[in-house]
Amino acid sequence: MVLPLVLVVGSLWLACAVLGLHGLLLGRMPGRWLRHHVRLPRLWGAGATLVACGGFGIPSLIVVGIGAVAIAHVVKPTS
Repeated sequence: MVLPLVLVVGSLWLACAVLGLHGLLLGRMPGRWLRHHVRLPRLWGAGATLVACGGFGIPSLIVVGIGAVAIAHVVKPTS
């Protein structure tokens, strides 16, 4: 019962870390859905990386990361 939960949480953490670093370093998002919905990929990547680094131990990193991800979806780019 606990093992499937650990696998799901671990895979979500890994996906968040990989997608966050991809957006942060390359400045673009993989996949059609993310490309169309994320307006600021570097900010989204920074937020996702903070969420992944926060894990379950540091709630302030998770809150700041979720805020950055939400802003990256909503704010229009200036250029």
